[in-house]
Amino acid sequence: MRPPPDPQARRRATHGRGLSAEALALLALMLKGYRPLARRFAASGGEIDLIVRRGRTIAFVEVKARATLEAAAIAIDGRKRARMSRAARAWLARHRLPADAILRADAVFVAPRRWPLHLPNAFEI
Repeated sequence: MRPPPDPQARRRATHGRGLSAEALALLALMLKGYRPLARRFAASGGEIDLIVRRGRTIAFVEVKARATLEAAAIAIDGRKRARMSRAARAWLARHRLPADAILRADAVFVAPRRWPLHLPNAFEI
């Protein structure tokens, strides 16, 4: 019989997988011409995994890693979107942007042995 899993070890492993997924997502976005502005920005009770820019577009990116791309897409619920929106507003309050900046909330879904799927305008900020 196996001993019960250590909750802290499981949390560390999950955190490590999340960091790896974010790094892979950032690589995929950079190959598309995006430039990173921030990683793991936290404020106002929310967090944004990546904030990237390409031209006039600023994208607030949620990265989800799951066993399948479909499971990753389902993992972004209304509560997560609301928390991300609060954090995005906090980031915007701290940074001056050009008047013609285009703001988006994107998602990147990561699954094993698959290239990350970038979904622009995944939800409203």
